[in-house]
Amino acid sequence: MAAVTRGSFTFMRRLLLAHRYKRCCSRVQTGRPDYTRHPHTVFIPQLCSSRFFHTSYVTSGPILPFKLSDIGEGIMEVTVKEWYVKEGDKVSQFDSICEVQSDKASVTITSRYDGVIKKLYYEVDATALVGTPLVDIETEPGPEVAHEEDVVETPAMSNDEHTHQEIKGHKTQATPAVRRLAMENNIKLSEVVGTGRDGRILKEDILNFLAKQTGAILPLTPFHEIQPPPPAASAPSSASMPKMKPPPSVPLPVVSRPVFTGKDSTEPLKGFHKAMVKTMTAALKIPHFGYKDEVDLTRLVQLRKELKGLSEGRGVKLSYMPFFIKAASLGLLHFPILNASVDEAVQNITYKASHNIGLAMDTSQGLLVPNVKNVQLLSVFEIAVELNRMQTLGATGQLGTADLTGGTFTLSNIGSIGGTYAKPVILPPEVAIGALGKIQVLPRFNLRDEVVKAHVMNVSWSADHRIIDGATMARFSNLWRDYLENPASMVLDLK
Repeated sequence: MAAVTRGSFTFMRRLLLAHRYKRCCSRVQTGRPDYTRHPHTVFIPQLCSSRFFHTSYVTSGPILPFKLSDIGEGIMEVTVKEWYVKEGDKVSQFDSICEVQSDKASVTITSRYDGVIKKLYYEVDATALVGTPLVDIETEPGPEVAHEEDVVETPAMSNDEHTHQEIKGHKTQATPAVRRLAMENNIKLSEVVGTGRDGRILKEDILNFLAKQTGAILPLTPFHEIQPPPPAASAPSSASMPKMKPPPSVPLPVVSRPVFTGKDSTEPLKGFHKAMVKTMTAALKIPHFGYKDEVDLTRLVQLRKELKGLSEGRGVKLSYMPFFIKAASLGLLHFPILNASVDEAVQNITYKASHNIGLAMDTSQGLLVPNVKNVQLLSVFEIAVELNRMQTLGATGQLGTADLTGGTFTLSNIGSIGGTYAKPVILPPEVAIGALGKIQVLPRFNLRDEVVKAHVMNVSWSADHRIIDGATMARFSNLWRDYLENPASMVLDLK
């Protein structure tokens, strides 16, 4: 009886150990060595765990579709302008994926995941719809990788440097310390022009940008502008002067010759041209009232000449536009209906509290109208700082949606190209716009009936005649002209 009991116990022990061995080996990859079990072999669980659970092998993570997030402003489709990656490339978070262009702005899409590009869904110049996948990314295995809904951060958020949609550029490159400095001062990295290698944003770039915003005077880099050589104090004798090499001749700009192919070509309207069709079609529904006048800028020319050196000493180029924009803002305080908008049914008027005055720019991408926000709170110098920033971004195609939307009043400096008078077209939902002609030196009579040299500029206004009458537009124009003809009077109304 005892022998039977011991035999039964031994049999049950072997059966239990064999069951544990089967569970252990079931977790191991197929293709492992074939271990033959013998009837009298005893397997120790600890040994089994040491042999099989520590076996390592390569696994691939999940493949996640990276979708095009909602860019905002009602944009439903974009055009893929350039791919920065190809299939098989390894990417990290915030690496640039591609550049897309909407009818508002150019945007660079950056990666949300670390992984490998497995598939590109669109060719260059193809139209991508919001909410559809742009690429498939094979992510690294780990519990932190999860397929989640797209999160969109608007440009107005303070942590804009961490958004997955950055302003056009291969990548916003900055160290964590620089990013932290920008975030502490509520500065968008997309608005800072980097001076480091490959466009990297340095600490000095953040400090210089902050100084320009606050008007502080810091030891900035000298303003690069071609200056005429200063006149010599005295003409030294030719014998005492060392022989100097003649200055190199300035090369003339190369103008590409037009190529005549003799063939018709058809291409679809995209990007900013498509936006212009939509905007101008809506503008045709507005009855325009036109008003034109001329402004004597002789005193303003002298004032700018006196302030130009001081402004450039702070690293800011001072043009006439900051004065034009500030004078318009002062005039809008007296005629707020010109800084308003109407609904589509023209039943309600919304008077805008902020003077977001736009400036029409001719860029390589077409006509863009960025606007300076809250002009009523800015000085002339602060407006100049903002214009310098927008002109730099516009020249490199980096103007974002935040700069191109929200305008309430517009000035078009068509005179920088040429011409005197124009017929500007209102940009809905705004109700007024002005076009500035070139500044000409012309003879004029002064108060003593003497012919004098005057700096004259022509201005052309257009107003929505459904809500603005001609007298209101004329009175605003007269006030704006008075501010510019007597720039010292602007000091009385500056805040």
